[in-house]
Order: sequence, then structure tokens, then C-alpha cells
Amino acid sequence: MNLPTLPTVGGCKPGKVRARGAFTFAEVLAAMLFMAIVIPVAMQGVQIASNAGVVAHRKSVATRLADWKLNEIVVSGVWSNSISPKGGFDGRYQDYQWNFRSEKWVDSHLRLLSLEVTYKVRSHDYSVVLYTLGQDN
Repeated sequence: MNLPTLPTVGGCKPGKVRARGAFTFAEVLAAMLFMAIVIPVAMQGVQIASNAGVVAHRKSVATRLADWKLNEIVVSGVWSNSISPKGGFDGRYQDYQWNFRSEKWVDSHLRLLSLEVTYKVRSHDYSVVLYTLGQDN
């Protein structure tokens, strides 16, 4: 006599144990260790990239401010005086400070005019210096 075949349940024949797809405790620990190493490194990389972006933006602003102030000093003729003015900017640029210098250029009737703008990014000091030449009177 032929016995009827029993239907399969979940792809397994009756009486067989089906293997489950699960992680072992060692695999979970290894994954957690890997994440403990990777996440801090990735976060430090994001912080460095963010800091570089802020420094680049502030340097761009400082360069424009230095160009504007140096042009103002040259056009007004303040540079021909013996004083070396310095100061800050108003409004939203009050974190930027400027310092002007005028020095004799080699052995000629020219003067080296320089304007330095300093600023801080996350407690580090940075500066931008622009130069031009002016004729002595």
C-alpha cells in the first residue's frame, strides 16, 4: 500500500529541522566593535570638513573687507601720513579687525602699503594680508 506524501511546510519536509538565518553573538559583537571604531572617525572627518568650510568662508569675507579698506585708505590719502591706523569693522563684520602699515619700498620713492585683516574661527586666529604700492610725496 502506498502512503500519501505529506505536504512540505516552509520548504522543509516533515521531521527535518529548518535552519534559521540569524546572527551569532560573536557576529553581533564584531559588528558593534566595527561601528565603535568607524563612527568616531567618520564624525571627526565631518567636523574637519565643516571647519574647513567655515574657515574658507571667513577668509573670503576677510579678503573682501581688506580690499575695501585698503582702497579706502589709498583713495583718502591716509597712508601718506606717518600714522599706521588700525580698527575694526561695524555691523555683522565686527569680529574682523584690521591693521594698516606703510613701509619704504627698497631704494625708491615708493611705499609698500599693507592691510592685514584678522579673524577667529573656533578659537584659532587667522589673517589675510593685502599689499599694494604707493608713491611717496
